[in-house]
Amino acid sequence: MRGVPPGAPGFPAASAPRAHPLRELDTVLTTCRACPRLVAWREETARVRRRAFAGQDYWARPVPGFGPPDAALVIVGLAPAAHGGNRTGRMFTGDPSGDALYAALHSLGLASRPTATHRGDGLELSGVRITAPVHCAPPDNRPTTTERDTCRPWLARELALLRPTLRAIVVLGGFGWQALLPVLAGDGWLLPRPRPAFGHGAEAWAAAPGGGHRIPLLGCYHPSRRNMSTRTLTPAMLRQVLARGARLAGLPSGG
Repeated sequence: MRGVPPGAPGFPAASAPRAHPLRELDTVLTTCRACPRLVAWREETARVRRRAFAGQDYWARPVPGFGPPDAALVIVGLAPAAHGGNRTGRMFTGDPSGDALYAALHSLGLASRPTATHRGDGLELSGVRITAPVHCAPPDNRPTTTERDTCRPWLARELALLRPTLRAIVVLGGFGWQALLPVLAGDGWLLPRPRPAFGHGAEAWAAAPGGGHRIPLLGCYHPSRRNMSTRTLTPAMLRQVLARGARLAGLPSGG
């Protein structure tokens, strides 16, 4: 696919809408260099590395979504972790947040393994796709609003390609919730008014463009190390929201 060079600020906006099918979107996304701060951070992290991973080669590129192209349930996070997805090249893989998320998905029969250590570890998702509004690891896990908006076309296109089978979305954290709503609105989805606020267990419904099917948006605290260690979010709480999302998406699960 020809278009704007990967390093240009307009690259996502010009290139993402033309990507089809989903595997092409995933491939093109990994070449993006539109946000200089994020490019510098992800590459510096790969050079310096954490001592525990000193002998490993880091991915150090944008991390694409993970899961089948006909997923009924989409899980939206925040961004890859510097020594997690930025190292392994797969969403929520190789960090404590992923440990909690994949254990919960496995307990529901939605993941083939309870752990995610690296690409090629045999992990497969059933009916579920995991993505994020920002695809590069940000310093301090805090993307700027400009970085979020620059990255938005990737999420918009991903959800558009998933629309025929999409039946529910679980959002992990307030950042993802606030990033997702404008994406849906911009693609013609009808959202409640006033805009629904994020909260753990929050539930709102959106109607597909053109009077299409309605899908639930479910809020869940992010399974960050801090949230899990302080028990702001427990494994049972995480599993409960994921189980509801799976049921509403029509997926068989153990929830």
